[in-house]
Amino acid sequence: MNAKIFIAGSGGIGQAAGLILAESEVLHVELFFGDISSRAIESAENFIKEGSTKNISTYGILMPEQGSNDQLTDALEKCDIILDCLPGSQAPRMAALAKKHNCHYANLTEYVQETKEVVEIGQDADNAFVLQTGLAPGFINVLACRLYEEFASEYEADIVDSMTMKVGAISKNAPSPHYYAFTWSPIGVATEYLKDAEIVRNFKKMMVPALSGRETIIIDGDAYEDNFTSGGAANLPDAFAGKVKNLDYKTIRYPGHYQWVQNTLSTIQNVDNKIKSLENIMLENIPSVEDDVVVVYASVQGKDSHGRLRRKEKSYKIFPSVVGHKQLRAIQTTTAAPLCEIAYMLLTHAWKGVILQSQVPTLTFLNGPFVSKVYGMYKPEL
Repeated sequence: MNAKIFIAGSGGIGQAAGLILAESEVLHVELFFGDISSRAIESAENFIKEGSTKNISTYGILMPEQGSNDQLTDALEKCDIILDCLPGSQAPRMAALAKKHNCHYANLTEYVQETKEVVEIGQDADNAFVLQTGLAPGFINVLACRLYEEFASEYEADIVDSMTMKVGAISKNAPSPHYYAFTWSPIGVATEYLKDAEIVRNFKKMMVPALSGRETIIIDGDAYEDNFTSGGAANLPDAFAGKVKNLDYKTIRYPGHYQWVQNTLSTIQNVDNKIKSLENIMLENIPSVEDDVVVVYASVQGKDSHGRLRRKEKSYKIFPSVVGHKQLRAIQTTTAAPLCEIAYMLLTHAWKGVILQSQVPTLTFLNGPFVSKVYGMYKPEL
């Protein structure tokens, strides 16, 4: 299948998505990279040229910081789909452009308010809008939905006690005192640490402060800490209303990191812009690294039809891997592959309007050509 794909944002995830699409065996793509920086566009085009084993046509589109321009308009008129890898604040703008130019649209953002705005934009559209399609939100939510489907089918129980979703994009090594290194956006980390998280307790949806639910968990024999952070639950609190008693999303970190963050937050005096202040402190103290690992865990727990407590769970630990001629970090492949999978589904399904994470066909997604290459073929736990 031939496709013209506009990738808005030419950073690490945008470049990874472009390379994964370029190397695809099911799509033949032309890639349009849009960014406000000509240097970023040039870097993305060179990344594809150097990294792909195929001869892929790429086009650089210099975007304005707001609105549109002639170059962007001409590009979007040619394209089938927009993959939005820009900061979450830009999501409503790009969704509006997708609707105007009749392009399908998929984004990555965990930003809650901007997601609500995109839902309003896409509700009555003839093209389709799939929201929050990265790792978390994104892959983790579809995985949790699949576990619920299996639990309900196997144990004949539509109402369950809990659904948990946990993801950590962490460094392979993490020295004291912060036990962390940046593997993705520092502003994204600061934002999810400070914006309230949506959870379900006793069948009631509620907001709780981020970092207010620290616990220890052992995954595949390794000990981690997890904590509430914003945005990762996607639309599942609404989708499973009355079916799941307790539901939450947490971010995984090495033990010791969350205590360092709490100590750091207690020193911040600038309450008007606490997110920016936390970002600046972390950037002063925490390095960025390339050698990363992504840890994923989801579970559904409840009683079967005979009253016995059961749990369905799935975990992954994913390391950097080679795509084409390039090695991509784990956070790049685990985020970009779900986005590319959704792009493929948008091109092959007759979808219209807004598609939320709970509405994505679970097995089609989990065993699709892009997701399965990174996460492996999905097989139910026996």
